Amino acid sequence: MDLLSLQQLLQQLKDGEKNIEDVLEILRHLPFRDLESAKHDVHRPLRNAFSEVIFCDRKEKLHLEKIITTLHQSGQNIFGTRLQVGAAKELCELFPQIDYDPISKTFLFLQHPIAPLAGNLALLCAGTADIPVAEEAWRTARYFGVEATRYYDVGVAGLPRLLTEIQKCRHADAIIIVAGMEGALPSVVGGLTPAPLIAVPTSVGYGTNFGGITALLGMLNSCSEGICVVNIDNGFGAACVALRILRGKKNISPNV
Repeated sequence: MDLLSLQQLLQQLKDGEKNIEDVLEILRHLPFRDLESAKHDVHRPLRNAFSEVIFCDRKEKLHLEKIITTLHQSGQNIFGTRLQVGAAKELCELFPQIDYDPISKTFLFLQHPIAPLAGNLALLCAGTADIPVAEEAWRTARYFGVEATRYYDVGVAGLPRLLTEIQKCRHADAIIIVAGMEGALPSVVGGLTPAPLIAVPTSVGYGTNFGGITALLGMLNSCSEGICVVNIDNGFGAACVALRILRGKKNISPNV
Protein backbone atom coordinates (compact mmCIF):
# COMPACT_ATOMS: atom_id res chain seq x y z
CA MET A 1 0.00 0.00 0.00
CA ASP A 2 1.40 3.38 -1.00
CA LEU A 3 0.68 6.81 0.45
CA LEU A 4 -1.91 7.69 -2.20
CA SER A 5 -3.78 4.40 -1.70
CA LEU A 6 -3.91 4.95 2.06
CA GLN A 7 -5.16 8.52 1.61
CA GLN A 8 -7.87 7.31 -0.77
CA LEU A 9 -8.90 4.58 1.66
CA LEU A 10 -9.22 7.01 4.56
CA GLN A 11 -11.16 9.45 2.37
CA GLN A 12 -13.56 6.66 1.40
CA LEU A 13 -14.10 5.92 5.09
CA LYS A 14 -14.69 9.60 5.80
CA ASP A 15 -17.15 9.91 2.90
CA GLY A 16 -19.05 6.79 3.93
CA GLU A 17 -18.07 4.83 0.82
CA LYS A 18 -16.47 2.18 3.05
CA ASN A 19 -17.33 1.15 6.58
CA ILE A 20 -14.94 0.45 9.44
CA GLU A 21 -15.05 -3.32 8.84
CA ASP A 22 -14.03 -2.85 5.18
CA VAL A 23 -11.09 -0.66 6.15
CA LEU A 24 -9.96 -3.01 8.92
CA GLU A 25 -9.98 -5.93 6.49
CA ILE A 26 -7.71 -4.00 4.11
CA LEU A 27 -5.40 -2.76 6.86
CA ARG A 28 -5.12 -6.26 8.29
CA HIS A 29 -2.38 -6.94 5.73
CA LEU A 30 -0.16 -4.12 7.04
CA PRO A 31 2.79 -4.12 7.45
CA PHE A 32 3.39 -7.32 5.45
CA ARG A 33 1.53 -10.13 3.71
CA ASP A 34 2.74 -13.64 4.56
CA LEU A 35 3.02 -15.82 1.44
CA GLU A 36 4.85 -18.65 3.26
CA SER A 37 7.84 -18.65 0.89
CA ALA A 38 7.97 -14.83 0.99
CA LYS A 39 6.68 -11.96 3.07
CA HIS A 40 5.56 -9.07 0.89
CA ASP A 41 6.50 -5.77 2.53
CA VAL A 42 3.22 -3.90 2.05
CA HIS A 43 4.32 -1.06 4.33
CA ARG A 44 7.58 -0.19 2.55
CA PRO A 45 6.22 2.64 0.34
CA LEU A 46 4.90 4.37 3.45
CA ARG A 47 8.31 4.14 5.14
CA ASN A 48 10.75 5.01 2.37
CA ALA A 49 8.67 5.69 -0.80
CA PHE A 50 9.98 2.59 -2.61
CA SER A 51 7.52 -0.19 -3.35
CA GLU A 52 9.07 -3.64 -2.94
CA VAL A 53 10.79 -4.95 -6.08
CA ILE A 54 11.12 -8.65 -6.90
CA PHE A 55 14.70 -9.91 -7.20
CA CYS A 56 13.98 -12.90 -9.42
CA ASP A 57 17.37 -14.58 -9.60
CA ARG A 58 17.44 -18.02 -7.88
CA LYS A 59 13.73 -17.88 -7.05
CA GLU A 60 11.70 -20.91 -8.04
CA LYS A 61 9.07 -20.42 -10.74
CA LEU A 62 6.33 -21.44 -8.30
CA HIS A 63 7.46 -18.79 -5.81
CA LEU A 64 7.54 -16.09 -8.48
CA GLU A 65 4.06 -17.06 -9.64
CA LYS A 66 2.72 -16.78 -6.10
CA ILE A 67 4.35 -13.41 -5.45
CA ILE A 68 3.20 -11.92 -8.76
CA THR A 69 -0.32 -13.32 -8.36
CA THR A 70 -0.66 -11.80 -4.89
CA LEU A 71 0.60 -8.39 -6.02
CA HIS A 72 -1.64 -8.53 -9.09
CA GLN A 73 -4.70 -9.30 -6.98
CA SER A 74 -3.89 -6.35 -4.73
CA GLY A 75 -3.90 -4.04 -7.77
CA GLN A 76 -0.28 -2.95 -7.42
CA ASN A 77 2.24 -2.15 -10.09
CA ILE A 78 4.99 -4.78 -10.14
CA PHE A 79 8.67 -4.56 -11.08
CA GLY A 80 11.23 -7.35 -11.11
CA THR A 81 14.95 -7.59 -11.79
CA ARG A 82 17.31 -10.41 -12.85
CA LEU A 83 14.58 -12.46 -14.52
CA GLN A 84 16.24 -14.90 -16.91
CA VAL A 85 14.82 -15.34 -20.40
CA GLY A 86 13.58 -18.91 -19.88
CA ALA A 87 11.69 -18.05 -16.70
CA ALA A 88 10.35 -14.88 -18.32
CA LYS A 89 8.84 -16.84 -21.19
CA GLU A 90 6.90 -19.04 -18.77
CA LEU A 91 5.71 -16.10 -16.66
CA CYS A 92 4.62 -14.12 -19.73
CA GLU A 93 2.40 -17.04 -20.72
CA LEU A 94 0.69 -16.84 -17.32
CA PHE A 95 0.64 -13.03 -17.19
CA PRO A 96 0.39 -11.65 -20.76
CA GLN A 97 0.43 -8.06 -19.44
CA ILE A 98 4.05 -8.38 -18.36
CA ASP A 99 6.48 -6.13 -20.25
CA TYR A 100 9.76 -8.07 -20.24
CA ASP A 101 13.05 -6.65 -21.47
CA PRO A 102 15.59 -9.39 -22.26
CA ILE A 103 18.53 -6.95 -22.32
CA SER A 104 18.15 -5.66 -18.76
CA LYS A 105 16.33 -8.83 -17.64
CA THR A 106 13.70 -6.72 -15.91
CA PHE A 107 9.93 -6.79 -16.15
CA LEU A 108 7.15 -4.29 -15.63
CA PHE A 109 3.58 -5.28 -14.82
CA LEU A 110 1.57 -2.06 -14.70
CA GLN A 111 -1.99 -1.95 -13.42
CA HIS A 112 -2.26 1.82 -13.02
CA PRO A 113 -0.36 4.81 -14.44
CA ILE A 114 3.04 5.62 -12.97
CA ALA A 115 3.11 8.88 -11.02
CA PRO A 116 5.82 11.05 -12.64
CA LEU A 117 8.66 12.36 -10.50
CA ALA A 118 10.13 15.70 -11.56
CA GLY A 119 13.85 15.77 -12.17
CA ASN A 120 16.57 15.67 -14.78
CA LEU A 121 18.42 12.35 -14.64
CA ALA A 122 21.23 11.52 -17.08
CA LEU A 123 22.56 8.02 -17.70
CA LEU A 124 26.03 7.55 -19.20
CA CYS A 125 27.21 4.14 -20.35
CA ALA A 126 30.87 3.58 -21.21
CA GLY A 127 30.61 0.70 -23.68
CA THR A 128 28.04 -1.34 -25.55
CA ALA A 129 28.87 -4.36 -23.37
CA ASP A 130 27.77 -2.34 -20.31
CA ILE A 131 24.30 -1.66 -21.72
CA PRO A 132 22.46 -4.45 -19.82
CA VAL A 133 23.44 -2.85 -16.50
CA ALA A 134 22.59 0.63 -17.78
CA GLU A 135 19.20 -0.57 -19.00
CA GLU A 136 18.48 -2.05 -15.58
CA ALA A 137 19.09 1.41 -14.13
CA TRP A 138 16.97 3.08 -16.83
CA ARG A 139 14.03 0.70 -16.39
CA THR A 140 14.19 1.05 -12.60
CA ALA A 141 14.08 4.85 -12.79
CA ARG A 142 11.21 4.63 -15.27
CA TYR A 143 9.23 2.36 -12.95
CA PHE A 144 9.55 4.93 -10.17
CA GLY A 145 8.49 7.81 -12.41
CA VAL A 146 11.67 9.24 -13.98
CA GLU A 147 12.56 9.08 -17.68
CA ALA A 148 16.35 9.24 -17.67
CA THR A 149 18.15 10.58 -20.74
CA ARG A 150 20.57 7.95 -22.06
CA TYR A 151 24.04 8.57 -23.55
CA TYR A 152 25.61 5.29 -24.60
CA ASP A 153 29.07 4.25 -25.79
CA VAL A 154 30.84 7.31 -24.37
CA GLY A 155 33.81 5.59 -22.73
CA VAL A 156 37.18 7.20 -22.08
CA ALA A 157 38.97 5.39 -24.93
CA GLY A 158 37.19 7.77 -27.30
CA LEU A 159 36.97 11.09 -25.45
CA PRO A 160 35.45 13.03 -28.38
CA ARG A 161 32.34 10.86 -28.02
CA LEU A 162 32.00 11.89 -24.39
CA LEU A 163 32.81 15.55 -24.96
CA THR A 164 30.05 15.88 -27.56
CA GLU A 165 27.48 14.79 -24.95
CA ILE A 166 28.81 16.08 -21.65
CA GLN A 167 27.48 19.62 -22.02
CA LYS A 168 23.96 18.19 -22.16
CA CYS A 169 24.53 16.71 -18.71
CA ARG A 170 25.81 19.80 -16.93
CA HIS A 171 22.36 20.78 -15.66
CA ALA A 172 21.28 17.28 -14.66
CA ASP A 173 20.04 16.80 -11.09
CA ALA A 174 21.98 13.53 -10.95
CA ILE A 175 24.07 11.40 -13.32
CA ILE A 176 24.38 7.62 -13.31
CA ILE A 177 27.64 6.39 -14.88
CA VAL A 178 28.04 2.75 -15.89
CA ALA A 179 31.52 1.46 -16.79
CA GLY A 180 33.57 -1.71 -16.76
CA MET A 181 37.25 -2.36 -17.60
CA GLU A 182 39.27 -0.01 -15.34
CA GLY A 183 36.22 2.09 -14.40
CA ALA A 184 37.71 5.45 -15.38
CA LEU A 185 34.62 7.18 -16.77
CA PRO A 186 33.20 8.52 -13.46
CA SER A 187 36.49 10.29 -12.65
CA VAL A 188 36.46 12.07 -16.00
CA VAL A 189 32.80 13.07 -15.74
CA GLY A 190 33.32 14.17 -12.14
CA GLY A 191 35.92 16.67 -13.31
CA LEU A 192 33.58 18.14 -15.93
CA THR A 193 30.16 18.41 -14.27
CA PRO A 194 28.83 19.64 -10.89
CA ALA A 195 25.96 17.14 -10.64
CA PRO A 196 25.82 14.34 -8.05
CA LEU A 197 27.34 11.21 -9.60
CA ILE A 198 26.38 7.58 -9.02
CA ALA A 199 28.99 5.19 -10.42
CA VAL A 200 28.21 1.60 -11.34
CA PRO A 201 31.17 -0.74 -11.92
CA THR A 202 30.40 -3.62 -14.26
CA SER A 203 31.92 -7.07 -14.62
CA VAL A 204 32.84 -6.31 -18.25
CA GLY A 205 36.55 -6.75 -18.98
CA TYR A 206 39.42 -9.18 -19.39
CA GLY A 207 41.13 -11.29 -16.70
CA THR A 208 42.46 -8.70 -14.28
CA ASN A 209 39.14 -6.90 -14.28
CA PHE A 210 38.37 -9.67 -11.76
CA GLY A 211 34.65 -9.66 -12.50
CA GLY A 212 34.31 -5.94 -11.82
CA ILE A 213 36.59 -5.66 -8.78
CA THR A 214 39.11 -3.52 -10.68
CA ALA A 215 36.41 -1.12 -11.87
CA LEU A 216 34.93 -0.99 -8.36
CA LEU A 217 38.26 -0.15 -6.73
CA GLY A 218 39.07 2.42 -9.40
CA MET A 219 35.78 4.22 -8.76
CA LEU A 220 36.18 4.07 -4.99
CA ASN A 221 39.64 5.62 -5.36
CA SER A 222 38.57 8.33 -7.80
CA CYS A 223 40.30 11.69 -7.46
CA SER A 224 37.04 13.43 -8.44
CA GLU A 225 35.21 14.51 -5.31
CA GLY A 226 31.89 13.19 -4.07
CA ILE A 227 31.21 10.17 -6.26
CA CYS A 228 28.79 7.59 -4.88
CA VAL A 229 29.72 4.03 -5.91
CA VAL A 230 27.28 1.12 -5.83
CA ASN A 231 27.88 -2.61 -6.10
CA ILE A 232 29.13 -4.38 -9.24
CA ASP A 233 26.48 -4.62 -11.99
CA ASN A 234 23.93 -2.98 -9.68
CA GLY A 235 22.00 -0.74 -12.05
CA PHE A 236 18.94 -1.09 -9.82
CA GLY A 237 20.79 0.27 -6.79
CA ALA A 238 22.20 3.19 -8.77
CA ALA A 239 18.74 4.22 -9.92
CA CYS A 240 17.44 4.09 -6.35
CA VAL A 241 20.25 6.39 -5.18
CA ALA A 242 19.39 8.81 -7.98
CA LEU A 243 15.71 8.72 -7.02
CA ARG A 244 16.55 9.59 -3.42
CA ILE A 245 18.57 12.57 -4.69
CA LEU A 246 15.71 13.76 -6.90
CA ARG A 247 13.13 13.37 -4.15
CA GLY A 248 15.32 15.25 -1.69
CA LYS A 249 15.98 18.03 -4.18
CA LYS A 250 12.29 18.50 -4.93
CA ASN A 251 11.21 17.83 -1.33
CA ILE A 252 8.63 15.40 -2.66
CA SER A 253 6.92 12.51 -0.89
CA PRO A 254 6.04 10.49 -3.99
CA ASN A 255 3.20 8.11 -4.69
CA VAL A 256 4.64 4.79 -5.85
